[in-house]
Amino acid sequence: MACDASTARSSFERWLDEAGAKPLILGHFDADGLAAVAILARSLPGAEVRLVGKGETPWTPAVRAELEQRRPAAIVATDLGVREGDILTGTPTCLLDHHVPTGTPGTALVISGNGCTPEPTSALLAFWACGSPDDLLWLAALGLIGDMAEEAGFPELEAAQKRYGKTALRNAVSLVNAPRRTASADASPALALLMKCNSPKELLSDAHPETALLHAAKEEVKAEMEVARRVAPKVRGEVALIPLDSPCQIHPLIAQQWRTRLRDKVVIAANKAYRPGWVHFAARTGAGHDLIRFFAERRPEGAGSEYGSGHKAASGGALPVPLWNRFVADLGFPEEQIA
Repeated sequence: MACDASTARSSFERWLDEAGAKPLILGHFDADGLAAVAILARSLPGAEVRLVGKGETPWTPAVRAELEQRRPAAIVATDLGVREGDILTGTPTCLLDHHVPTGTPGTALVISGNGCTPEPTSALLAFWACGSPDDLLWLAALGLIGDMAEEAGFPELEAAQKRYGKTALRNAVSLVNAPRRTASADASPALALLMKCNSPKELLSDAHPETALLHAAKEEVKAEMEVARRVAPKVRGEVALIPLDSPCQIHPLIAQQWRTRLRDKVVIAANKAYRPGWVHFAARTGAGHDLIRFFAERRPEGAGSEYGSGHKAASGGALPVPLWNRFVADLGFPEEQIA
């Protein structure tokens, strides 16, 4: 675990010295992941970046095949989980993450906030690992707000709020999160802004053309949410299932909204149109269920690393349609089979 800046920085500096080369930075495409990537890339000039987006993890076959061809000298993966096996065998690898580990990642160094109280997000871990650069403090704050750690009590967030303003930081998070939820899931305009802006107010201004792209993305997602909000949950036992049909990544937002209304349930929002051939789902609970255990106990045979990761109260994943059909029938919803 890395529960403080000193531990994260010393561990990362030793790993960089041993790797002896600029790493390829892999990062998730939500606000916390994008902010972590921007902090790392701005602190390690010359390092290349590859966002890991819709339906991908560094452990999925397509991404591994791409990395085999690319053969980076070293890899830093951030906000992408801690899963079983090396990402790229023989390549020095560091994982900066805060999710519940679901496996042993080979020989990789893991700098994790999971288990710490309070729990640092990936962006804060990256901020610490890079020596807490003062000009990038606002990026660490975006990660904390994006992953709902505003009340965790980190002094970095309090300092950023005083310097940049709570409203500006929250609005920046909302905008940065928008493009990854669209049908195209292209978060590159958001990352471009995080790489060149010096404050959330600059990001929100019209100084750069990417800001308009983020506003357009937000409108696309808003329209899909208006439809999805009208879908009624189906409740069986401890599970509330909300079936969705959208190319946008709205299932986490819908699950989160219903969590507060169905507090004693495991709320699962399942989206059959997010990616062809797959069902992507997000689960939330307000009743203290351990969702990592919930999904592990119901893991269908053949499910990959995309299934059942995240946090105890916020999990989810993806299953190919045949496995989803088996999974949802076992949950008590046999009528939710997808042809």
